[in-house]
Amino acid sequence: MKIVIVAFLVLVLAALAGAGFFMLRRGPDDGSADKRMARTLAVRVGLSVTLFLLILLAWSLGWIHPSGIPVGT
Repeated sequence: MKIVIVAFLVLVLAALAGAGFFMLRRGPDDGSADKRMARTLAVRVGLSVTLFLLILLAWSLGWIHPSGIPVGT
């Protein structure tokens, strides 16, 4: 499960880097670069939401367990 989460985080960062690339590469009146940047950002948001839902599902099925700071130690 940890590998899947890390893979999703890498994909989110790659989509963010792709959007930054398209933002820096656009010309003065290049509408296609704007559309590609918007599409890449939409992919990033979709991946982030999917990752969040996957973490919630894994937690509810017992595949992962919270291991925060113990209370009262």
